[in-house]
Amino acid sequence: MTDIEKLTKDTINKGGVLAMLYFDLHNKDKDDLQALATSFVDNILKQEGVVTAYGEIEEPLEQEGIFSTSIEVKLLAKDFLSLLNVCSVFNPLTVEILRPNDIKLTLDKAHELLMSVSANWFNIKRYITEKVSSKEDVAHFKKYLENRLEVGKRMLEKKGEQ
Repeated sequence: MTDIEKLTKDTINKGGVLAMLYFDLHNKDKDDLQALATSFVDNILKQEGVVTAYGEIEEPLEQEGIFSTSIEVKLLAKDFLSLLNVCSVFNPLTVEILRPNDIKLTLDKAHELLMSVSANWFNIKRYITEKVSSKEDVAHFKKYLENRLEVGKRMLEKKGEQ
């Protein structure tokens, strides 16, 4: 058994996930695209919860002045939440879970997963609002955030009293 096979087996036995992620990248310059693809895979490796990852980058193809490539990344994550977070940040075209055959989540991990999805979508909404909205809409959104923070504090206090 190789070191990577042992690492994979041990990680999966502790709740890890082995997956294949498929991406596409585009750029007007072929050399820039190849550099972008390499740094893309390096950035995936740096994500929290990524145990190891290996990327295969296809030779860029040119069509109507735009170069395109695809990347297959075999990724070993310490758990399903880590895989979800990588998917949220890097937006693969598709994901194929290779192992294990069943994903088991404890209730606290399921809560964490749902909160991560909620936080990711909230950040997307905030980004869009700040980039495309008028100053008045942004001010209204910031007030909404303050109110949301206050409601969240009250909910936590109430939960702590129970």
